[in-house]
Amino acid sequence: MHIRAVSDLHGQLPVIPPCDLLLLGGDLCPVSNHDIGFQAEWLDTIFRRWLEAVPARHIVGVAGNHDFVFEKLPEAVPNDLRWTYLRDSGCEIEGFRLWGTPWQPWFFDWAFNLYEPELKQKWALIPEGTDLLVLHGPPHGIGDAVPRGGGVIEHTGSPSLLERIRAIRPKLAIFGHIHEGRGEYRDGNTVLANVSLLDVNYRAVHPVWGIDLTPGSDPTPR
Repeated sequence: MHIRAVSDLHGQLPVIPPCDLLLLGGDLCPVSNHDIGFQAEWLDTIFRRWLEAVPARHIVGVAGNHDFVFEKLPEAVPNDLRWTYLRDSGCEIEGFRLWGTPWQPWFFDWAFNLYEPELKQKWALIPEGTDLLVLHGPPHGIGDAVPRGGGVIEHTGSPSLLERIRAIRPKLAIFGHIHEGRGEYRDGNTVLANVSLLDVNYRAVHPVWGIDLTPGSDPTPR
């Protein structure tokens, strides 16, 4: 299966190369307007048209900390969009078991924020045998580094998420949230990818990330 993945679009909808499965790691809505009504309308119009034009057989995604409508008024999110939306839930696609979850460590007063004890409970819901993990926030120490000045680097990801990933060993975990952490990483046989589209200045500078997966074999990044 040829997979493409992208996160942190913030309203900038990229051209997606042909693929079997597109994974969306949250922060989909424009960063310029956090109004819930605006986000619902944007999802029902601009985002809908983009999804319908994407050359992928399947599309699976989660929300992010800027996607307030998904947390505050989920009934306003159109339920007939051309994707499978996951919120602490899973699906199976062509033999691969997927799980999606939007949470991250508390940051200001954004959407889908929790403190570490509550996050650990969310990660405990991720089933054994999950192949593909669709996240918004990163695990601790992987694609989560934020420069704080004076040479200080803060790792902002969730420690208990890293523990859960190491316990269940998915083939792939994609996420974003920390634009500075864009990159591909490995932990054992798990590929972890921060697939943020935007850089720290909210410029769409990164390509849509890709990987090939075959059931029962190791991942092949592209």
